[in-house]
Amino acid sequence: MFNSPFYFGLIRKYVILVGTLFNDIKISRTDGVVDTTDCHTNFGAQTALIKVPITYAPKDKMLARITQDSDIDRDTAVVPLPAISFEMIDLAYDSSRKLGNIKQTRITDCANSSITASQFNPVPYNLKFRVYVYAKNAEDGTKIIEQILPFFTPDFTASVHLIPEMCATMDIPIVMDNIDLSDTYEGSFKDRRSIIWTLDLTVKGYFYGPIKTSKLIKFANINMYTPAGTIADAIGVAPVSEKITVQPGLDANSTAINYYGGPNNTTGTIAYTSIEKDDDYGFVTMIYDTDDLI
Repeated sequence: MFNSPFYFGLIRKYVILVGTLFNDIKISRTDGVVDTTDCHTNFGAQTALIKVPITYAPKDKMLARITQDSDIDRDTAVVPLPAISFEMIDLAYDSSRKLGNIKQTRITDCANSSITASQFNPVPYNLKFRVYVYAKNAEDGTKIIEQILPFFTPDFTASVHLIPEMCATMDIPIVMDNIDLSDTYEGSFKDRRSIIWTLDLTVKGYFYGPIKTSKLIKFANINMYTPAGTIADAIGVAPVSEKITVQPGLDANSTAINYYGGPNNTTGTIAYTSIEKDDDYGFVTMIYDTDDLI
């Protein structure tokens, strides 16, 4: 089972997928002058547009970095808030999405059409991720969360190129399992405050086995034996009594050639090694009896 190593970086791709979902969130700072005229709410003139940074890190590590700098007024904080971090917390087999064990996907190699690649159906696994949204005030937190929730109903589906070698593009649902809010505000008014939104996500992913390559069969040679006694006694001893060969047939003008009969060197077909799988070929079948084999 483990004779040849293989690696497709699938866990890494799922981590990148989750990070990509949240890597372009921006919030705007306004002057706070609220205007509700003209049938819409205006929260004031924009004074700054802030891109929320994201990193792969557990909550405890992020909180430790945040609390290293308790000065909420300093612009160059250790971890500027708002911020997002995420981590993978679990991996489990999902029997409800099990596919057939023996079915394979076969494709032709892009660089060499005479080689085919095959791979068995993937195995479904659920990857659990936890996303943390850190903010130093409630308004920043809600500005971020309100940009996320509308896209999860409760799942968001992304198309991912999991195995480029097999042209495998899968639709991967990402399910929002739970949302939680906590406030770590303690101490004096000047202490750094962290409002934390926690989002639990399930990525319904797949894992693939190794890719096996093989050349296309363009020539079949079948030998038939007629044993005089038992089959066991005839193995390796009985002479060939009949032979059948099958190959694609195509002439120099790309016209299919079909032939069925005895040995014939005048069928007009080009060499089978020069015929590709996409050509409109026929079949040349030759049957050799005992006299032909002498």
